[in-house]
Amino acid sequence: MQKLGEFKLPNFFNYPPYFTLQPVRETREKQIQLWKELIIDFCRIQKIFVIGLEEDFPLFSNPAIERSLSHEAREAFLSALVSDGRAEWMDKGHRKCLVLWHRIQDWAELIVNFVKEYGLEDSVMTVEEIRSGTESRGTELHGIDRTVLMRALKLLEHKGKLAIFKGTSADDEGVKFSV
Repeated sequence: MQKLGEFKLPNFFNYPPYFTLQPVRETREKQIQLWKELIIDFCRIQKIFVIGLEEDFPLFSNPAIERSLSHEAREAFLSALVSDGRAEWMDKGHRKCLVLWHRIQDWAELIVNFVKEYGLEDSVMTVEEIRSGTESRGTELHGIDRTVLMRALKLLEHKGKLAIFKGTSADDEGVKFSV
């Protein structure tokens, strides 16, 4: 089995036709499904939140079989993730894609579980502490994309589970939990 760092690549990754958009609808649907799962799994394990369509992304080429996805194929696979609610285009030109290996409501639930597990109810933390503090080390929250984190926090604020306090800069925005 081929690996990309510590990530085990699926067998289809070595099959050249999977690097070309398939013309037969049923085959293309299966191809898109396989690529969606691969992209989500890879991004989750590697903690990648943003994929640039124009940038080198390790999954989009396989030097061993001398194949790369076309721009059209990359956009098709990422657009399929967008349709599933597992990604969002970050710009109108569809050049950057925010990958949501957890949906925003799932990230919100992870935050609630984190707060309960670490006894942080009724405590205050900065947004940066949640993303990169010692408390979050070893959790899925460690290294979370700021955009994703803020959206999950705002969802929890809307549900009355926390309050977000604006600081003088983005680095000192605070969160008071009331889970």
